[in-house]
Amino acid sequence: MKKTGKILAEKLLQVGAVKLQPENPFVWGTGWNSPIYNENPRLLSYPDLRNQIKIELSKLIIENFPDADVVASVSTNAIPIGAIAADALGLPFLFVRSKPKDHGLENLIEGNLKFGQKVVLVDDLISTGSSSVKATGELRMAGGEVLGLVALFDYQFPIASKRLRDNNITLFSLVDYATMLNVALETDYIREKDVETLKEWRQDPANWIPGNAD
Repeated sequence: MKKTGKILAEKLLQVGAVKLQPENPFVWGTGWNSPIYNENPRLLSYPDLRNQIKIELSKLIIENFPDADVVASVSTNAIPIGAIAADALGLPFLFVRSKPKDHGLENLIEGNLKFGQKVVLVDDLISTGSSSVKATGELRMAGGEVLGLVALFDYQFPIASKRLRDNNITLFSLVDYATMLNVALETDYIREKDVETLKEWRQDPANWIPGNAD
């Protein structure tokens, strides 16, 4: 029987929530050239996949953070998956904005966080880790005890691992980059010669320059 990560990786590729294009790279909002692009909101259009992710995220939280009082998510793409996981667990839900609202109460944390509550943070993907670190900091300043972080997808960037470690954040993910590459190769989504390119990019994505296609 396939492991959960491999099953989900295959489904994310099938529905186009993850795209791999080593010979025709994308450009991220950071300006980085990238042979991979995540469009995780796309999975919300597939009820069976959405339900599976809800179940697996919930299991990940129960197994690793059984004392959680609250589920929180990073804004914006993580909000739907955080909300459905919280609903499955019967826990309160809130989310952390990237910046305060410019009107009304000017909230940064949307929801009711009580001092001392134990929080699990949900993100849809971990790239540099900066958004998760920022959200964790806001939750801690507001009096929450952040138990850790769960994510749908982890790029496994060295910079993110260091950043999370430096901020005492424990991460568990459903799918990681290495698993995605293995599944993409096994299903003929990519070719053997693409694997080395994809591995090189992950080591230094900010400075990676696409090579010429053969």
